[in-house]
Amino acid sequence: MEEGLVRAPIPRELVDVLGVEPQSSFKAKAFTEAFLKNSIQQPRRHDLQNMLSHKAVILGYSRPKKERRKSAKARGLNARQKRELKVFQIKPEHQRYELFLPLHELWRQYITELCGGLKPTSNPQVVQQKLLKADFHGAILTVVRSKCPSYVGTSGILVQEFKHVFKIITRDDKLKVIPKRNSVFAVEINGFVSHIYGSKFEYRASERAAKKFKVKGTIDL
Repeated sequence: MEEGLVRAPIPRELVDVLGVEPQSSFKAKAFTEAFLKNSIQQPRRHDLQNMLSHKAVILGYSRPKKERRKSAKARGLNARQKRELKVFQIKPEHQRYELFLPLHELWRQYITELCGGLKPTSNPQVVQQKLLKADFHGAILTVVRSKCPSYVGTSGILVQEFKHVFKIITRDDKLKVIPKRNSVFAVEINGFVSHIYGSKFEYRASERAAKKFKVKGTIDL
């Protein structure tokens, strides 16, 4: 279509039929601009504000990664180093019975609270189950049976417990090492006497606290 036909004025015979009047070029330009302005949607200011308020806008920012620093953990002593430093050895000047009497009194309070007061009406089986997992450091142990006759009758305060032995300090200030295996120990608490079968007690105190013991009818020495 030629450009002249697009811009050609309306024929005179159609003016009456269409009911329009020819306009000047200035009015025609104003009409065209107004028509285009109304026809084309432009984003309003409140629409932009609403979009920014309720929608996430990705700005393309990436947080820098932090470098992880390796923390130097303090290493404990191994078994060999502990033996060389004699960590578990009690000095001769500290091997005195009277020095461990306060520890024994603390243990009596601890075990009484653990067993619910140790009343005459206490259930012996419940008390035995609690004693199996109890800490015996500070208890007075007495060897009542053993395959080694020289151990029988030995009594004193337990100062160290290892997996296979008890270390007790006697009333005459002597440190005795008694093997658990093939020995039976008696411990007295407020008139309640309990027997410990060492062969079934060969655990460290920390291991015994988490172990589940099975009840057996008889236990061989």
